[in-house]
Amino acid sequence: MGTMQRIALVSVSDKRGVAEFAQRLVGCGFTVLSTGGTAKALQAAKVPVTLVSDFTGAPEILGGRVKTLHPMIHGGILAKSGEGHTQELAKVGGHLIELVCVNLYPFEETIAKDGVTMDTALENIDIGGPTMVRAAAKNWPRVTVVCNPDNYERVAQAIENDDVTAALREELAGLAFAHTAHYDTAIASYMGSYSALELTSPKPLRYGENPHQEATLFSTSNEDTLANAVPIHGKALSYNNYMDLDAALGCCREFSAPTAVVVKHMNPCGVASADSLAEAYTQARATDPTSAFGSIVALNRVVDKDTANLCIETFLECIVAPGFSHEAEEILKAKKNLRLLKVQFSQPNIAPSVRSIDGGVLIQDADTIATTKDAKVATKRKPTEEESLSLEFAWAVAKHVKSNAIIYCRGTRTVGIGAGQMSRIDSSMLGVRKANEPVKGCVAASDAFFPFRDGLDTLAEAGVTAVVQPGGSKRDGEVIDAANEHGLAMIFTGRRHFRH
Repeated sequence: MGTMQRIALVSVSDKRGVAEFAQRLVGCGFTVLSTGGTAKALQAAKVPVTLVSDFTGAPEILGGRVKTLHPMIHGGILAKSGEGHTQELAKVGGHLIELVCVNLYPFEETIAKDGVTMDTALENIDIGGPTMVRAAAKNWPRVTVVCNPDNYERVAQAIENDDVTAALREELAGLAFAHTAHYDTAIASYMGSYSALELTSPKPLRYGENPHQEATLFSTSNEDTLANAVPIHGKALSYNNYMDLDAALGCCREFSAPTAVVVKHMNPCGVASADSLAEAYTQARATDPTSAFGSIVALNRVVDKDTANLCIETFLECIVAPGFSHEAEEILKAKKNLRLLKVQFSQPNIAPSVRSIDGGVLIQDADTIATTKDAKVATKRKPTEEESLSLEFAWAVAKHVKSNAIIYCRGTRTVGIGAGQMSRIDSSMLGVRKANEPVKGCVAASDAFFPFRDGLDTLAEAGVTAVVQPGGSKRDGEVIDAANEHGLAMIFTGRRHFRH
């Protein structure tokens, strides 16, 4: 092949922009090495290309499984400048490879398809690609590694301007290791029950739970999530803001009808679904107007003018919604300290829950189920159709209230919420005291079973007509007897919703 001064290895699965990038490399004096489908794509685009098999003198074997796993390739990538590496490489006819442009087989896209077999999944596990990427990233003081087509333009410009800095190569190496780490995590998750938490894009926050604590937000996804949401108005968010926003968003996603959730200190203090968003917000706020001051609000529809005008009647910290009409945005932006965030609402958060403890972390599956569809009637009286609708709503809200949780609902709106108490009867009484109207005629939800009948008696004395709870207490019989004595309907879901 003669002496090559500059060599680039280009072999990609994602072929966006690769032909243009390779052509610009050629224009800067590079010889481009490539393989398989990438070589064909470059040839079709009239980009001069040298096949790796011609470069190494070794043909691809095993149907293409082995093509870049060769000392001429990895020696060219891993060789350092000086230290005798260049001379040693030259003795075996090798050449330094200056740039590696590689991304990997579409493993995640493959396993996401319906009916994918293990054989197909295995064939889409890249071996040579990650090896080249890691080798190039390890040798970043000399080698430039590019994995993402989004970086082609700035790398090409840097090469054309003879301005490929050490800082740029180091940054690209970090991105390359993140690329292979994500890839291996996806494979490990597919092959077994392994789960890993990938933390990317650190973002310092204003402060932590208290002003003297520092805090940082990391993203675990590239999707349209709360962690990646860009505020469209207002000052920067704090740790507490994000915690409250997550609580409000999670609860609001439970409901398909126009719904508003008002959250204070990670607890819903009002939830309502109605025919319009404005009506839903009015009803949610009415549950506990005092606590609504300084709260976080989640709305599962594009915020309209009427809802915006209602929102500015109360001091709010943040509003999260799938969007804001132009009129609504103008109204809300008049409040300079009100943060507005736009986040996709259609998909629930199913990511594992992670908590730190002394010397470790606890990871658990998300609590994704909150339905009374399969609940069993435990009492002599069955819930009416109207009660059943309200019990379903109350049960979904209970999933998002700190334990011990008792929720009083009328129709599809909360009337009183008892949250975070050390005993269930205290939550039962607190919910009645917090209610902004009598709870007579309401239904109630309890996130866990009643250990004694006293909690159920408290609900009955307040005028509750129907109750949903998990059941499972050794005193269920006593609680059922109490419900029958009071003429209540009660259903057991068989599933609790503790939220600590």
